[in-house]
Amino acid sequence: MKARTPVVLSLALVLLLFGTKLLVAEPLVAEKAPDFTLTDTNGVSHTLSDYQGRYVVLEWVNYDCPFVRKHYKSGNMQDLQKEYTQREVVWLSICSSAEGKQGQFSNAEIKNRMDEYDASPTHYLNDLDGSVGRLYQAKTTPHMFIINPEGILVYQGAIDNHPFFWEKGLFDATNYIREALDYAMNGQSVAVTNTKSYGCSVKYK
Repeated sequence: MKARTPVVLSLALVLLLFGTKLLVAEPLVAEKAPDFTLTDTNGVSHTLSDYQGRYVVLEWVNYDCPFVRKHYKSGNMQDLQKEYTQREVVWLSICSSAEGKQGQFSNAEIKNRMDEYDASPTHYLNDLDGSVGRLYQAKTTPHMFIINPEGILVYQGAIDNHPFFWEKGLFDATNYIREALDYAMNGQSVAVTNTKSYGCSVKYK
């Protein structure tokens, strides 16, 4: 038994450090998007499956992250939100920052930030315990996911191929979200389905 003790302890340490990653499977493109329920800034609950039959964009957000600020100060994110919500796409901005960490604000402050940026998601949802962020393995802000009307994940990754926090060159970048939505909504296969997201790390609990 004594000889096995270090092995048991090592395994316990691995499970302690990486247990969440081992137990939560990363959602895969072309598979069903995990369902969830979160509350918006008005205290209203929203469940992903309620939007089946429509395209849904999930945007992990942290208004204090310089990469997120780049997209909002330039108007890039709002332009996407307005363009596609006008085409009946549901846009859900999700904050998985824990209480007291960067990006987590009171509902009043969130509304102020959204007014300041003229942000236009369908809903801004709070994920205080990080359960939905971990369910989707959201790694950065922003980290983007697109779900089709059948509830299938058709894209995950970066918003574009401009992984810098400055605006110069932003509008010459390939916008993966616009590209994927346009392909999918026109009945075509999405050309690029997986990219590596970039930005600030999600500030989990």
